[in-house]
Amino acid sequence: MNGGSGPCYGNHSNHGRPGRHSHGHHSNLPPPGHGQPPLPFTPLPAAAVHGGARSPAGGTTGPRRPRAARLGQLHQRRDAALPERGQRPGPQGHVVPFLTHPRVPALHLDSGTFLFSPNAICQYFFLLAGKEPSDLTNQWLEWEATELQPAVSTALYRHVVQGKKGGEVLGKTLSYIDQRLTGKAAPYLAGEAESLADIVLWATLFPVLRDEVCQLDELQALRGWFQTMSLLEPCRSAVESVLTPKGAQEFKAYLQKQPVPSLHREKPATNEPEEEELAERSLSEEEIAGAAEAWARGPAALPERWQPSHPVLPVEGRRNVLITSALPYVNNVPHLGNIIGCVLSADVFARYCRLRNWNTLYVCGTDEYGTATETKALEEGLTPQQICDKYNTVHTQIYQWFDISFDYFGRTTTAHQTTIAQDIFRRLLEKDVLRRDTVEQLRCERCQRFLADRFVEGTCPFCNYEEARGDQCDKCGKLINAVELKKPQCKVCRDSPVVKSSQHLFLDLPQLEGRLEKWLEQSWATGDWTANARFITRSWIRDGLKPRCITRDLQWGTPVPLDGFRDKVFYVWFDAPIGYLSITASYTDQWERWWKNPEQVQLYNFMAKDNVPFHSVVFPCTLLGTQENYTLVNHLIATEYLNYEDGKFSKSRGVGVFGDMAQDTGIPADIWRFYLLFLRPEGQDSAFSWHDLLLKNNSELLNNLGNFVNRAGMFVCKFFAGRVPSMELGADDKRLLAHITLELRQYNQLLEKVRIRDALRCILSISRYGNQYIQVNEPWKRIKGDDADRVRAGTVTGVAINIASLISVMLQPYMPSVSATIQRQLCMPQAYSVLPDAFLCLLPPGHQIGTVSPLFQKLENEQIEALKKRFGGGQAHAARVAAANQTPPGAGEGAGLAGDPQKAKELAEEVAKQGAHVRQLKASKQEKGQIDAAVARLLELKQQLALAEGKTPEPLAAKGKKKK
Repeated sequence: MNGGSGPCYGNHSNHGRPGRHSHGHHSNLPPPGHGQPPLPFTPLPAAAVHGGARSPAGGTTGPRRPRAARLGQLHQRRDAALPERGQRPGPQGHVVPFLTHPRVPALHLDSGTFLFSPNAICQYFFLLAGKEPSDLTNQWLEWEATELQPAVSTALYRHVVQGKKGGEVLGKTLSYIDQRLTGKAAPYLAGEAESLADIVLWATLFPVLRDEVCQLDELQALRGWFQTMSLLEPCRSAVESVLTPKGAQEFKAYLQKQPVPSLHREKPATNEPEEEELAERSLSEEEIAGAAEAWARGPAALPERWQPSHPVLPVEGRRNVLITSALPYVNNVPHLGNIIGCVLSADVFARYCRLRNWNTLYVCGTDEYGTATETKALEEGLTPQQICDKYNTVHTQIYQWFDISFDYFGRTTTAHQTTIAQDIFRRLLEKDVLRRDTVEQLRCERCQRFLADRFVEGTCPFCNYEEARGDQCDKCGKLINAVELKKPQCKVCRDSPVVKSSQHLFLDLPQLEGRLEKWLEQSWATGDWTANARFITRSWIRDGLKPRCITRDLQWGTPVPLDGFRDKVFYVWFDAPIGYLSITASYTDQWERWWKNPEQVQLYNFMAKDNVPFHSVVFPCTLLGTQENYTLVNHLIATEYLNYEDGKFSKSRGVGVFGDMAQDTGIPADIWRFYLLFLRPEGQDSAFSWHDLLLKNNSELLNNLGNFVNRAGMFVCKFFAGRVPSMELGADDKRLLAHITLELRQYNQLLEKVRIRDALRCILSISRYGNQYIQVNEPWKRIKGDDADRVRAGTVTGVAINIASLISVMLQPYMPSVSATIQRQLCMPQAYSVLPDAFLCLLPPGHQIGTVSPLFQKLENEQIEALKKRFGGGQAHAARVAAANQTPPGAGEGAGLAGDPQKAKELAEEVAKQGAHVRQLKASKQEKGQIDAAVARLLELKQQLALAEGKTPEPLAAKGKKKK
């Protein structure tokens, strides 16, 4: 934090990730969802983050260029385009010549690029100093741009222009920062030292905290942090450079020219707009007039619904969207976190794309090769192919129940997979980007086999997590070579493996790194990658790419077509992403029109964050290495993790809801979809909660959305014989149309950026507008009044039923069954299932609607408590086992235990089946490790059966080596 030039000024509009402005595409707009005037300028202390390293003499040795600097032109030597200290140019000064609106000074790079976001400039200087932002820092930057800036803009406007207390707006926002600081042992937002996040948040908060727009009396941690930051020399210098005697009042002339800011679309994910906030949004006369004009155009303004051919193929001149979701492992039943992280998120976007008339193909399928399948086959006494057939059916049924709209759901155990994977391999071999090397591997002498990654478990060498897999640690996320694990164990027999050598093939990632970085720069500049996807990818490149093994000593997989390696198969993370191509080939023999057509196709990948490096580094390098014209990912959408209550999902412990269980709860699929999408873990991990599910169902769906649609329909049926009445729009009605149009446009903007969770809140805001509209105008009373009142009742009812029709279309990506139900009740033509750009009158006077009935049912506490207990089985099971193990000798069977007859019956059948399997293995003289694993499974089933029968189970006999 030494030395540097003058302070940064600017339109503080986003946190400007490096590379985004390197091609001359300059945008001064805030991120989607803001709707705020930009802050005219705030004191960002560039001096605090100057890239020069101090020399002993007190000068600078020049900027240290980090590895990631090669990714964008932002990391070039800067020119001196900032004003000298003491100069105060004011918010109206023209600096950037090609911007038509007046802006404050910017940073001019050698490339000719201008940086005019202080956040981007600040991050630029940090990167020059070799300070790559951490994941936590990036989360703070995203929160500052989407939550804090709108709140500060509104608070300043209220304080400076309206003379109101701006602090009321900032209450929850400041409390959030205070809570995060209070809960940390470190004094700063992201650790023990000042970070980019501290600088950016301090600068944003300075105008409101310095002028005491809000009080910090009760926010001790925030007050201490702000004072500490304000005393830093670079921050003090920045304040002196931009401060005027007027303080925040300096902004008055500027803010008076801006529309009244509104916060109702920028609320944090867990908060919803209140009615007074809905009513407060300021509208211009142009917006109101435009909304009324669009409304009057009616159905004629709808674009014709696009009907793609079958199979769906790219069409020249149309927007062609190819969507994939990470291929689920066939051996596992997906839990709710798996479903929201991949297939459900991708489904929402695919449905949205179709509503926008984009030519869309959505493919997915089960990932069936590899260790995980072999492991499951051993457990169940089936062949790998039988396991794949069994669980592919399970997955298919689950996704059908959740109403996932795949154009094609396939699998990777196909001839197409073998052909395409081997063809790509041969191309890589021809292009000399494969290497041979000898690998030390873990081998289990008891099982007489090399152990693939997922057959090994041990302690992570990085974070000491005790259940790390042989390829990756689920806790810290780092990739691991199995031989690096501490205290490794064979997952089949629990014996300790030994290290032995085997020759393998490697993809030469260092050789491909230059091509990868060039492609990433272009993809990041033009595509939408989530912050975590960018961060994870940057961290891989920053640490330096290493050759990646692409073969494994297994039998179940795509064979390696090369002499000396024909007894091996391709490693699943080389093979599995090729499944996207082979599954498309199973759908159409013209698959290359999608996958070798980057000029016409936009590719979206959906996944959880643990899959990012394989989709952003390994697979792109594979395709780049072939030197063929493959379609590479344009938009990589990664979620964080969804947890279950206070822990993790666990099938073995009976904790959490899995896909095959959700349909047995009596809760409809659309309710599950809604709740999972409402808490979609976009910026940070989130947690499923039964009581929150009850709350969201009863408040958001039943009392808000369902209540509005039902009331609107009932008024038409009860007061107007089921026909939409005539409407005579007044000023208030036209203002409502404008509000609805703004929400619709916001919804479209958010979903185009794949901000799925935020877009859902636009639908709920529209239904709130509708409820408020009905409540204020009281059509049930006016219908009994004079002619003017009856006309007013008709107008309100007609507008309300049209709002319901719009909601039915906007809801379709999220709750397709509920959407279809609303449209049936309103007798809406199929041609209306297109998303317009404005709110249109689609149900004109005289339109006959059908029978209206409630859309949602109330969830009761007793029902939810029972479900919570049922799916929290891990804790209950542990308690029963503990009680059983503590039963003193001589105690009667079943002391203190309750039986479960139905479960006992199911387990008795499983015990009999597993017993027969063990006998068959022994009779056929199978490998000892395989027999031991089957016996261990049999004993485990017998213990579970004893518990279900209300008996005390026999403790498992210790066999082999004791675990330390």
